[in-house]
Amino acid sequence: MIILPSVYFGSTEYWAAIVQHGDDVVIDLGEHYVKRSERNRTEIMTSGGVMQLTAHIHHANRPRQAMRSVKLDYSKRWQHQHLVAMESAYRNSPYYDYYGERFAELYNKEWKYLVDLNLATLEEVCAILKRPMPRLSESYIVASENDIDLRNKKSGATFEATPYIQVFSDRFEFEPRLSIYDLIMCEGPSANEILASCRL
Repeated sequence: MIILPSVYFGSTEYWAAIVQHGDDVVIDLGEHYVKRSERNRTEIMTSGGVMQLTAHIHHANRPRQAMRSVKLDYSKRWQHQHLVAMESAYRNSPYYDYYGERFAELYNKEWKYLVDLNLATLEEVCAILKRPMPRLSESYIVASENDIDLRNKKSGATFEATPYIQVFSDRFEFEPRLSIYDLIMCEGPSANEILASCRL
């Protein structure tokens, strides 16, 4: 079993695990929130380089906060900032006209909980990639020695992304762990093949 956390979009590394391990993947919704992680952050490429997009949450410093109880904070206009950044960075990418509006619709709603926003991005990416939704666990999963637990994994040194042409590739070197958003906007239907060929 491959145990993954619930994340905001998720990196190419995260999605390579889903594509390559399919039915063996379980997303743990019963774990605790981890600060400064993919749970509420994703990275895109912009004209100025890599930009981190963070979904703002209430009480980010509260210890041992259950993921299911983490509420989104709309006191700052982070949804608008994310949409503007994504459009500015990707409007000239090959597949923005196909998928940009689908992702933009996720920001028309104020999700109460972070995990619900994360599940909405998961569902949308699965629909675009034509993949079934991974299994979800509402209770914390205690990993056995045969499981691969990626919940607390920092970006792994063993991950090798299959390069693809990213936006602003004329200015910046290839970034291997950008958001799945980047891969979809740049490669569209070929995203599955690229994820399948990455080395975990």
